[in-house]
Amino acid sequence: MREYRKFYIGGGWVDPAGEQTFEVINPATEEVCGTVALGTAADVDAAVAAARAAFPAWAASTVAERLDLFGAIGAEYQKRAGDLAAALTEEMGAPAGLANGFQVDLAAGHLQTATEILRNYRFEEQRGATLFVKEPIGVCGLITPWNWPMNQIAVKVFPALATGCTMVLKPSERSPFTGQIFAEVLAAAGVPAGVFNLVQGDGPSVGVPLSSHPEVDMISFTGSTRAGIEIARNAAATVKRVTQELGGKGPNIILDDEDFATNVGQGVANLMGNSGQTCSAPSRMLVPSARMEEAVAAARAATEGITVGDPTGEVALGPVVAGSQWDRIQSLIQKGIEEGATVVAGGPGRPDGLEKGYFVKPTVFAEVTNTMTVAREEIFGPVLVIIGYRDIDDAVAIANDTEYGLAGFVAGRDLDQARAVARRLRAGSIGINGGFDFAAPFGGYKKSGNGREWGEAGFEEYLEVKGILGYAPDAAPA
Repeated sequence: MREYRKFYIGGGWVDPAGEQTFEVINPATEEVCGTVALGTAADVDAAVAAARAAFPAWAASTVAERLDLFGAIGAEYQKRAGDLAAALTEEMGAPAGLANGFQVDLAAGHLQTATEILRNYRFEEQRGATLFVKEPIGVCGLITPWNWPMNQIAVKVFPALATGCTMVLKPSERSPFTGQIFAEVLAAAGVPAGVFNLVQGDGPSVGVPLSSHPEVDMISFTGSTRAGIEIARNAAATVKRVTQELGGKGPNIILDDEDFATNVGQGVANLMGNSGQTCSAPSRMLVPSARMEEAVAAARAATEGITVGDPTGEVALGPVVAGSQWDRIQSLIQKGIEEGATVVAGGPGRPDGLEKGYFVKPTVFAEVTNTMTVAREEIFGPVLVIIGYRDIDDAVAIANDTEYGLAGFVAGRDLDQARAVARRLRAGSIGINGGFDFAAPFGGYKKSGNGREWGEAGFEEYLEVKGILGYAPDAAPA
């Protein structure tokens, strides 16, 4: 049983201002696996004050000093990789293979990327008589979700540190263990006091006072579109910068070629990973209508090969994160059936043999229209919908007919055609045949958010641009 009852503020572990706690439920067993303290506005005030006090010195630190710190963080992170993976499996049900692999490795990749950018970044550039200066924006409030805890912490904390910002991190109360261990990593690495602060809590108790705090210069939030809207409202009165990575309903256009069945199967696997709890997941598969029957067969075969069960074992899928999430997914599966979608695989209820835990059957719907609820709403579970298209123009129209625009996908052997389709999709990140790049920008159009993370684009979200006019005269005085 884990007990985390202190926050990391001002370079030390301190008692919270209040006494409220939160019981973390292991989603595979439905049993309490730990307790964390819940913060209050007073804790936020203390953490922000520590970050504000630390800002002048850290903003003035050299690139060499920040690079040294990143080296120390990397070493400490590797020491705790196993602890982080175990925490991920326990708190949000990530299968051991995924937790020890991609879930933990993503953060290490982002640290390496931030290191490379920092090493070569130009914070000052003279253009004519004007000096362009990029300076740290200040104190940053970082609010992260439960589904990819280490990835989302890393894409906020590392660019903020690299650019000279100080920060207060609020992890999701559903996955607080990894945030706590990460704070221990930074403490062991020697992050200066007050530069990084951790306050656990929920949205009303910590998220609201953090996003509305007058001494916070920027809020970076990842989560639902609904919560993102509220955070933007809370931040508006202080006119702080707000970056948001929100929901998605990613289209995956499968082109009509000889790799069709393979690409359908890969699309199923990509959606099902992390139990479908990925905002950029390819949750709408678009296939030529004339090949719907073939798509159904390939999707069914791919789904039948997915193992679901105890995440500490060798399975592909663990549970979804919570009972409330399980209930919502079940209601949306039932809605798909009621609206006339065809269940190709899975369906309502738990998988056979799993009577306890928030396990969901890997589910595929076919013959879906883009007006159905399952095609419009972000389900955030292992549920794929297959939609038919007449031609490429129709596929692009269907793909873009959504209030979201976080990610899109194109799969096909004809690379020129795939590139042309990718250019037409209205989303912030488009993957062609499974492309992946730590340096690529990641973020959304429309209700999927604003701003970018990953790579240099994410790095620059934490900078203000100052122009010093007349810094150098065009010519020496006579």
